[in-house]
Formats: sequence, C-alpha cells, structure tokens
Amino acid sequence: MMCVTLTADCCGLYAVPRTSTAPQCVPFPLCLLTRQQGGICCIIRRPGTRALLQSESCSTIMALNIPGVSVMMFFYLLVLGIGIWASIKSKREAKKGRGDKTEMALLGNRGINLVVGIFTMTATWVGGGFIVGTAEAVYNPSMGLIWAVMPISATMCFIIGGLFFAEPMRNNKYVTMMDPFQIKYGKVPTAALSLASLISEIMWVTGTLIGLGVTMSVILDLSYTVSIWISAAVAITYTLMGGLYSVAYTDIIQLILIFISLWLCVPFAMMSPAVVDITETAFNSTFQSPWVGTLEADRAWRWIDNFLLLGLGNLGLQNFHQRTLSASSSATAKITCFAAAFIVPSLGIPPILLGAVAASTNWNLTSYGPLSPIERGEMGLILPIVLQYLTPTYISIIGIGAVAAAVMSSTDSALLSAASIFTSNIYRNILRTQASEQEIQWVIRCSVVVVGLAGTSLTFLDNSVLMIWMLRSDLTYTLMLPQIVCVLFFKISNAYGAILGCVIGMLLRVLCGEPLLRIPPLIKFPGCTLVNGVYIQQSPIRTICMLSAVVSILLFSYLASVLFNKGLISEKWDVFNVKVQYSSQPQDDAKYDTKEENLKEQNENNEACEPMLESTC
Repeated sequence: MMCVTLTADCCGLYAVPRTSTAPQCVPFPLCLLTRQQGGICCIIRRPGTRALLQSESCSTIMALNIPGVSVMMFFYLLVLGIGIWASIKSKREAKKGRGDKTEMALLGNRGINLVVGIFTMTATWVGGGFIVGTAEAVYNPSMGLIWAVMPISATMCFIIGGLFFAEPMRNNKYVTMMDPFQIKYGKVPTAALSLASLISEIMWVTGTLIGLGVTMSVILDLSYTVSIWISAAVAITYTLMGGLYSVAYTDIIQLILIFISLWLCVPFAMMSPAVVDITETAFNSTFQSPWVGTLEADRAWRWIDNFLLLGLGNLGLQNFHQRTLSASSSATAKITCFAAAFIVPSLGIPPILLGAVAASTNWNLTSYGPLSPIERGEMGLILPIVLQYLTPTYISIIGIGAVAAAVMSSTDSALLSAASIFTSNIYRNILRTQASEQEIQWVIRCSVVVVGLAGTSLTFLDNSVLMIWMLRSDLTYTLMLPQIVCVLFFKISNAYGAILGCVIGMLLRVLCGEPLLRIPPLIKFPGCTLVNGVYIQQSPIRTICMLSAVVSILLFSYLASVLFNKGLISEKWDVFNVKVQYSSQPQDDAKYDTKEENLKEQNENNEACEPMLESTC
C-alpha cells in the first residue's frame, strides 16, 4: 500500500474533482506506473479510468511524448490528405457521368478492381481489435496461442463467404446485405433486423478505437480520451468526404503501414535483455503459464464455439458484404475473398509473437516492474506495454502507427457500413420513400457522424478489446447469421419465421448466461461449472443458440405457410402476405424472381455516376 493525497484541482491531462485533501491509501496493483520526484512518489491510475492520484508536492505528472505525437500527427494528416484527394477525384469523375450519387458513395459504382478490393477487404479485418486482441489472447495465461483463433478464423470466414455468399449477393446487385430481407420479408422485419446490424457495426467501431486508445495512452502519455476522439474525428472526416472511394484509397496506405510497422517491431522486442527465448517459454512455465496454451478435454467444445463464433459470425456483418457488393464483378468478389483468406492470417503473426514476447519477459528487469501486467490487471494493454518497455522509443512510435492505421482502416469501414444500412433500408425504404437525392446524401453524412459518436462514446465502458470483439461476434453469430443463411438459401423462409426465430435465438442466448455481462445462466448445459463464483458453460452455447435460431426460422415459416394456405387462420390476419407467397411453388418462384428483378432494375437505374476506381479485374 502507498499513501497519496488527492489533489484539489486539475493536474496533467486528467481532471480530478475536489473530493478530499486527507491522505488516502491506494493499492499499488491499481497503478500503471510511478514517477519519483524529490523523494515523493506520484501514482497514476491506468489509462481509461480518467482518475489520477498524486502527492501535493508533484508538479509534473505526465511527460508528453512530443516526437511520438508529431509522428502521429503527420500520419493523420497523410491519411486525411489521401481521403480528401480521393474525394476531389471522385467529384471530378462524377461530372463525366450520370446516375445515383447514393450508390456512388456506398459502393463506389461497383467498380472496385481486384487489387484495391484485396487491400480494402484485408484492411477492414486487420483492425485495432484484431491486433491488440490477438496479442492479449496469447499473453493471457488462461488462454494462450491455441485460443488466439482470430487470424485463422478469418480464413474460414473468407473462404465460406467466397464460395457461398459473394456470387449470389453480387449478381443480384444488392446495395446492402439487408436488401434480400426487404424483398422477401417486407419493411417491418427488415427494419428490426437492420437495427441489430447497426448495433454490431457500432460495437465494431468501439472495439477498434479501444485498441488505439490504450496504445497511445501508454506509449505517447496522451490521454486515453483525447487519443480516441482525435482518431475517430479523422476517420469520420474522410469517410464523410469521399465515401467508399476515400475508404478504399486510404486502406491501401494503411495496410502497407500495418505490414511494415508490425514486422519491424517484432525483432526489437525479441532482442530485449529482459526477454528470454520464446521457444523456451512456449511449453515451460518460466514467468507464467506456457504461452502456447492448453486445450483440456472439458474446454474443447468452448474452443470450437469460439472458433465458429469469430469465423462464421463475421458473415453476418455488412462490412464483409459491402466489399463483395462493390466489386467490379462476381468473379472479382470471389477472388478478393480467397486472397484475403491467406493475407489476413499472415498479418496475425506479429501480434502473436509480441504476445509471446510479453509472456517471456522478466518484468523486474524493466522500468515497468516489479509487478507484471497480469498482476496489475493490464492484460488488455499488453501490446502497447511491450512496445513501450521492450523496444526503443522510435520503434514504439512506429508500432503506434501500425495500430493507428489498423484502427482507422476498420473504423471507416464500419462507419460506412452502418450508414449504408440506415440510409438504404430504413430511411429510404421505410421512413422517406420519396426522399430526394440531395436529402439522401445528407442522411448518409449524418449517419456516419452519429454512428461515429455512438461507437466512440462506448469506448469508456471497458478497455478490453477482446471482450468487445467477442460480444459483437456473439450478436452477429447468434442473430444475423441464421437470418441471412435462411433468406438466401431457403425459399420456405418467411417473415413470421424470421421474427420468431430471432426472438427464440435471443431469448435462449440470454437464458444461457454471459459472464462478460454478469448475466447468470438459467439454463445450465452439461459441464456447466462454478469458477470463482461465476458459472461457466463448457458446452458450445453460442452454436446451440445459432442452430436453434435456424431451426426455428424454418419451422415457424413452414407452420405459417400451412396455417394460412389451408385456411386455418383467416387471410385477413396474414400481415406479411404468406398465403400469396406460398399459394403455389411456381407462383412463389415467379413472385420472388419479380421482386429481385424490380430491385435489380432499381439498382441499375440508380447506377453511380462515376467509376472512381476505373480499372477492372
């Protein structure tokens, strides 16, 4: 225990309210670092808490890393400049064409070529959550490398997406992933599912920004709050100005920076005097449990559940489908997916190695010690801690650039995806069907800003990237994935089944409990154990909920069609026109095809007015 005194006003970069002037004792593990000044120790709470305790005799608390901040400002200006250039280029090209500016902003005129498509698909996935979360999983003694499944699960996502989803979505010329729901189910069910999709995109923004906030606050001594809001403002600005064109062009420079910066940091961290050979600690308990991790028999189902969650769950994201829908052809969309399936895992290797380095470090030999990040409860900060204390200053600044690039490449994609769904499927098709083109453009801009503000605000709830990533994937896996699978591949599905399947899937998921949200399980599957006062489900509960939702959608869709078609329920109660849809299979096929043709015709009439990225595959 160390005694300190609460200050009466603002100090450093953290505001401290006047609460007390009496000496207070603060447990040392709660503090991130200490500074000695004149024999009096200043204690700074970990980033994200927005609270600071210090001795009254301390005059300087945090020394801002001026060179690091300068480099980051240069990077932000570079990215912003590229976004502005893309915006100007698109406007010049727009004068040569004619068509719908909405589709131009959201899908880049469906003219994204193969090379740019691979860059933007890869950069979207390799975000702050991907980099920081992978390192955190490897370092976590209860997890380890075997549980860091994000890189390899992305491969499964892209391969399945390329084989089954890319071609039908691109060939039908949908604007968003919610368009098939609009065609088949109508406005009300689509609006409800669109809201769920919006929430998942907002959580994507939150997870990526947390990764940057914790990194900059540790390495640059810059406020967690300031770091996040500056980064969000830059991403919002160039997304507003150029739409998908700005996103695609900036993704190129961001992905190049990610690749070079991460690989440059690895050898410096591994050569630190405080780090032992990672091959020695891979299977031996040197400073902590082996970083490779273990997979006990009673946890095997949980591992499978997490793997499917992080892999298949992403197929329920507009982020993924927006990249395939903007491709110049269905063949380009498929090849883009297959290429990203091999590139994304390779970008997961550096954070894996940095997590292994952290597990192989004697923290007593660093200025961070004597307590390890595990003992201080700072596992979520492990990547920036490694860069700060195990690499030279200039290398840690370069590492910051990698995380910043990854964050903005994912954040801008999520902003545009959320704006696409709200504008196309809620505002234009439900709220204001006769909205003018200029009005829609303003709705897109406002949507980007609102989603950005909402996602940024949520970063102050928790600083664990891994937790946010898991919760977001949980939502898309158990709710959105069953819906999009059924609407695309099962003609029997209808709005009644979709609504009841959604309710049953969500209800079952809540009843299974969630330790991250402190929700106790009411349904305890075999193997459910009590660990430290918290019930842990060892069964693959998320996959069970997902499959239950699929079965429910198909079952209730079939029951609804039987009840209405056989007259067991009066036709006047058929609010979703199931009887018309299923009066006979030929009529059903004709009606469905007619709806698709109508949407295709609408999209073709609304073709974007300029090919921003003119080259084709």
